[in-house]
Amino acid sequence: MAQHAFDDSNTLSEAYACLLSNGLDGAAQALRILVNEASNIERAAYLGANPYERTTQRQGYANGHKPKTVLTRLGEITFAVPQVRNAGAAGDFYPSALERGSRSEQAMNLALAEMYVQGVSTRKVITVLQKLVGSEVSISSTQISRCTALLDEGLQAWRNRPLDETPYLILDARYERVRQGGVVLDCAVLVAIGVTASGRRRVLGVSVALSEAEVHWRAFLDSLIQRGLRGVRFIASDDHAGLKAARKAMLPGVPWQRCQFHLQHNAQGYVSRLDQRTPVARQIRGIFNAPDAQEAQRLLNMALKDWHVSHPQLAAWAERNVPEGFAVFGLPEGHRARMRTTNGLERLNKELKRRTRVATLFPNPDSCLRLVSALLAEQDEEWMTAKIYLTMNP
Repeated sequence: MAQHAFDDSNTLSEAYACLLSNGLDGAAQALRILVNEASNIERAAYLGANPYERTTQRQGYANGHKPKTVLTRLGEITFAVPQVRNAGAAGDFYPSALERGSRSEQAMNLALAEMYVQGVSTRKVITVLQKLVGSEVSISSTQISRCTALLDEGLQAWRNRPLDETPYLILDARYERVRQGGVVLDCAVLVAIGVTASGRRRVLGVSVALSEAEVHWRAFLDSLIQRGLRGVRFIASDDHAGLKAARKAMLPGVPWQRCQFHLQHNAQGYVSRLDQRTPVARQIRGIFNAPDAQEAQRLLNMALKDWHVSHPQLAAWAERNVPEGFAVFGLPEGHRARMRTTNGLERLNKELKRRTRVATLFPNPDSCLRLVSALLAEQDEEWMTAKIYLTMNP
C-alpha cells in the first residue's frame, strides 16, 4: 500500500498561515486545504500508488479533481474532489471526508427539512440558512433544491437499508394533516421499532399511508420483511383492527402483546362511577404485575366475579380483552417491564408530534415523510450509540 503524508512545509504551513493571518475568519480556507490534502492521501491509498509512482501494485490512475461546493457551518466551501481513472475502479472512489449526509451536517439537514415541510418559501429558507452559516454567504435557490434532493436521497437510503434479526417488534401509528389532490386528509404515519438480537433498539421503518387499513399495514410489514426483517418472536402494539389482520397475515404464529397501558386506560370507559375508577385500575395493575400467566389469570377470574356484580359492562369487556395483555409472560422476566407496553414508541411519537405540530398542515405526503424520516433517523443514530437496551442472552 502506498504511503503518503502531509507535506509540513506546504500543506500544514498554508493552513496555519490562513489561521494566523485571518483568525477564525480563515477557518474555512484552512479546512478546505486540510480536507483537500486528506482526500489526496485517501486517493493514493485507494490506488495503491503515490502520484507519478511506478509500481505493479497500482490499481488505477489519478484523473485530476472535480470541484464540489458544500454548505457548511463555516459557510460555503468549494473542495477539490480527487477523481480516478481505471476500468475496474472508475466511479468507485469518493473521499470519506466529503461523504454525502455526513453527521456534521445532520442538524442543518434537519433544519432544512423542517422548513421545507412547513411550506416555507425558498427566500425564507435562504434567510434562515444564512443565519446558520453566516449572512455573508451567498445561497441560491438552485443550491436549496440541490440540498433538498440530496437530503431526500439520503433519507430514502436510510428507509431502505437492510434489516437484521429482530426478536422484538413494536408497531404504532399516529396521524398528520396532509394536503393531497386538493383535499386535506388525516394521513397515518406508520412506525416500527424493534430490539435486535444484540439488544439494541432500532427504528426499523416508517411509512405515510392514507389510513391504518389492513392493506397499508400489510404493505408496510411486507416492506420490512423484504428488507431482511427476520427472527421476530414477539410483537407489541395497540388494538388496531387493520394492524391485527395484517400481522396475522404477514407474521403468523408470532405471539402478540396488546399494550397493557392502553388496556388499563380503555377499562376506565366501562366504570361509570368516578370513585370506583382508582380501585379498578389498582386491580388491573395487580393482574399485570403477577409473576406469571397462571397467577394473572387467577387474579383476573377473581376480579371478574366482583365486576359481574358491580360493573357488568367492565366484566364483559375485561374477560375478552385483558388476556390479550398476557403474552409478555412468555418473555424472560428481565424483559417484561420494557416490552409489556408500547410506551417507548408512544414517547417517540410524542417527540414527533412536538416537532411536526408547528407545520399544522403538510403540503403533500412527501413533505410529511421527509420530516418524520429525518427525525427518526436522528433517533435511530442515538440508539445505535446508546447502551444496550436489553440483555438478550442472560
